[in-house]
Amino acid sequence: MPIPTSSALQATLSPPPLRLPSPNFIHLSITTSKPSRLFTISSSSLPPRTVQNPEITTTTNTLNNEDVTLRKHNSKSTALLLRHLSHPQHPNPKLQQVEQEEQEHPIPEEDKLKQPIPEEDKVKLLEMSLITKRTPQFPGSIYVQSPSDPDVSSSLPPLQRLFDSKCKDGDDDEMIMKALKIRRNVTLEIFKEAMRKGKFGITYYTNLASKLSDFIDYVMIQAASMKRLPEFSQSSFNVRAKTFIDNSNVVPLIRWLKHNGLSYPQIGKLICMSRGNLDSIRHTAEWLKSIHVTGRFIGVALTKAGENALKRGIGELDEIVGYLESNGVRRNWMGYVVSRCPELLSLSMEELKSRSEFYLEMGMDEKDFGTMVFDCPKVLGYLSMEEMNQKVTYLKDFGLSNEDLGRLLAFRPQLMACSIEDSWKPLVKYLYYLGISRDGMRRIITIKPMVFCFDLESTIVPKVQFLRAIGVQEDAIGNMLVKFPPLLTYSLHKKIRPVVVFLLTKAGVFRKDIGKVIASGPELLGCSIANKLDPNVKYFLSLGIPLRLLGEMIANFPMLLRYNIDLLRPKYQYLRRTMVRPLLDLIEFPRFFSYSLDGRIIPRHKVLVENRINFKLRYMLASTDEEFDQRVKAAVEKRQRFESGIMDESLSDSQIDSSIKGTQLSSSEEKDTQDLVCS
Repeated sequence: MPIPTSSALQATLSPPPLRLPSPNFIHLSITTSKPSRLFTISSSSLPPRTVQNPEITTTTNTLNNEDVTLRKHNSKSTALLLRHLSHPQHPNPKLQQVEQEEQEHPIPEEDKLKQPIPEEDKVKLLEMSLITKRTPQFPGSIYVQSPSDPDVSSSLPPLQRLFDSKCKDGDDDEMIMKALKIRRNVTLEIFKEAMRKGKFGITYYTNLASKLSDFIDYVMIQAASMKRLPEFSQSSFNVRAKTFIDNSNVVPLIRWLKHNGLSYPQIGKLICMSRGNLDSIRHTAEWLKSIHVTGRFIGVALTKAGENALKRGIGELDEIVGYLESNGVRRNWMGYVVSRCPELLSLSMEELKSRSEFYLEMGMDEKDFGTMVFDCPKVLGYLSMEEMNQKVTYLKDFGLSNEDLGRLLAFRPQLMACSIEDSWKPLVKYLYYLGISRDGMRRIITIKPMVFCFDLESTIVPKVQFLRAIGVQEDAIGNMLVKFPPLLTYSLHKKIRPVVVFLLTKAGVFRKDIGKVIASGPELLGCSIANKLDPNVKYFLSLGIPLRLLGEMIANFPMLLRYNIDLLRPKYQYLRRTMVRPLLDLIEFPRFFSYSLDGRIIPRHKVLVENRINFKLRYMLASTDEEFDQRVKAAVEKRQRFESGIMDESLSDSQIDSSIKGTQLSSSEEKDTQDLVCS
């Protein structure tokens, strides 16, 4: 709309004379000379009033009303209006002076460009020149943007005014950094718009965009370089950025990766890691599927494999898999191996061969090597060669040979994943403090190598403290651990403590004997209460053994509860029916169940029957064959002297009585045996 002249304003406004407000406030209504149509320009927050008389407006009443709510305007627009709306009868001296100086000494256009711009205006100009969306403008704004403008900067002053040659270099650098920041934000908004058109949710693409800072910079650089191309020489930055994003097919790729179970942090890391080669991501992911890597492990493998895996071709990746397959790693294991150790894909063939030969030289065959890689793929692709050599040397210090170490690592390769300083050295010092020698440590690491993978403070120390609390002697703890290393692998609260409570409450073991029981038979801590201990206790109680005496039997021979009931039953029947021994003999010597029925019990019992003699179970079974033969020979001589009536003078009455009782028992036993055989 053209700005009205001062004469038109004077004719329109009626007395009293116009009282212009301060430069910060304006409330003005202007009408045109046509009475049929009234245009009102109002900055008030109140709605415009209807004008009944076109010649006389109600503007003066509005201006004279002191209660009207006024709105603050931009100082520049106020100054511009003051210059054109100043009344000739009430001229503004300052404005007249400025106009007179401009007429006498006009400022050249070049000098106007050199006039400094305030810092806040510089930032606003940068934002308005680098963005495409039209920002809302209030009435009277100096820099007007219209949707019909071909360029946002058409109504803005030239950008060269932002950089003054008289300013310091630091100021120009700061301004350039601000411009880059604004342009980066513009590129980010263009990417979000492309994601929105791809039917992604606002929350998803906002979170994803926060992980794509490197890719946004890459798009910004590529869009800037596209200006050199003839077809994009006249295009704006926004058009070039949008074209590059569309041509890169990043949005379909993101959808494909999301469909394959990748989270947005993984997608963001992959896109930034590809450095613009987005096709390599899809090709590598398809190859991972061909070796049976599925689900979320695709994203894990792609992100952990590194840039080297994305740069490699499919042929190089197939070569790595083929080499592993030739050394015992089965084809159907490859997906599991690569999923757990994607770093294998970033190794060169020379590195992979040297690492494989390191283990094969320890005496492993292809089967052991393949099993080792399957159980712990990190031993091959995660550790450095220097670290591998240090750990092997440390394990050999326990007295392990090269072949023993090879079998050990094939059986438990997780050892190589442990730290020497953090895991092994503190454990070795603690075991040495418990009185375990180097040979004992070698036995522990050979039988249960996982002990060297546990945390000392949280796993091993509480168990040792518990053993001390239940009464196990200090010097017996080390022997227990050497005798039964799996004890250190059991859970304290789910395995060890419940067994101790069961022995005290259900098996009749006294509190004073529990330490002795555990020290003598630590294997009891590895038995199942429901499947082993409880059935055995019930079986012995069913034989008529009182609970108190059963606890004493367990204290004398803790292994009593570890035997299979199917093996206990024939021995007990032979003791009671064939040997015709009382139950008291079994209570006094519970180790009877530890001897073989066909290998020791029956043959020695036959010898006693044939020679018509009798021994206690302890002397009958707990001796070697030579000792047993000597006892039998001495007992036969005593029986023969007794039967012939020749008594040795050196024999005491008690010995004679015992010989008589033995002879009587053997005779009755022989008779019972003959009756059973006849029956």
